[in-house]
Amino acid sequence: MSWNVRIGINPLSWMNDDLPSLGGETPLETALKEGKEIGYEGFELGNKFPKDGPGLKAKLDEFGLACVSGWYSGFLAEVPAGLTDEQAVAAEIERCQAHMSKLQYNGVQVVVYGECAGTIQGQIDTPVAKRPQFASDAQWQAYAERLNAFGQHLLQTYGIKLAYHHHMGAYVESPADVDRLMQLTDPAKVFLLFDTGHAYFGGALTPAELLHKHVKRVVHVHCKDVRPQVIAQARNESWSFLNGVINGTFTVPGDGCIDYAAVLQTLKDNGYEGWLVVEAEQDPAVAPSYAYAQKGYQTLRGLVDSLA
Repeated sequence: MSWNVRIGINPLSWMNDDLPSLGGETPLETALKEGKEIGYEGFELGNKFPKDGPGLKAKLDEFGLACVSGWYSGFLAEVPAGLTDEQAVAAEIERCQAHMSKLQYNGVQVVVYGECAGTIQGQIDTPVAKRPQFASDAQWQAYAERLNAFGQHLLQTYGIKLAYHHHMGAYVESPADVDRLMQLTDPAKVFLLFDTGHAYFGGALTPAELLHKHVKRVVHVHCKDVRPQVIAQARNESWSFLNGVINGTFTVPGDGCIDYAAVLQTLKDNGYEGWLVVEAEQDPAVAPSYAYAQKGYQTLRGLVDSLA
């Protein structure tokens, strides 16, 4: 019996939202056409996709592709002065309406929640080590409760699960951060997006071990590989996250050091059914989009078929 997972891709292989100069001239249609040709079933969203639900569906339908999910920039880690926690959550609920409605229209079941309050991931001159961190247990607890409330709203209103993306340069980056977030949040309201590349860069040199600890919470998976020598240089020389991207910290599955057989075996053994999304921020001038997207697909396809 085959394993019920689908293989999708993020348009970062063709064009970068944080660094528009990387692939900025590439039309969306080029990415969709090539992705479909390679064998991908769907795409995550980027800044060149239509912003409304029907328009998005029509564009993806042109190429016979599904909408996998879409990044949502959340700001729940820091409560603006003068607001209560409840008011901060209410403001997030108001702000997310258009995005969540678009995803719901396209049959999306999980949203990529990226915490952007205080993040330095988009600041090219700020070393990744200067990321924000919670100063107390009380701050962690309050954040978890805000996420619980927001996650509950997304489920009740849109039928969409909050898939929390641990991310370099943000409040939840390291394996210890992931452990704590999963401990404090409600497993029925807040779920985990497991990103192999960010797990490794964040300190989990064997990503499958961190995945195994939290696999029951995982509802979405980003598959990016890493070049360990570049990550070591990024750490040693205090690069920013974006400078790391430019210099090749990340690549596609099969082109780095991560043991994807172990990662996928862990997912399969624990009943994961969802998307495996190739997502590798690189400069397409250095890492040609088609060739690398194809390598990522073939790596995952081969492993999925061997495990089925």
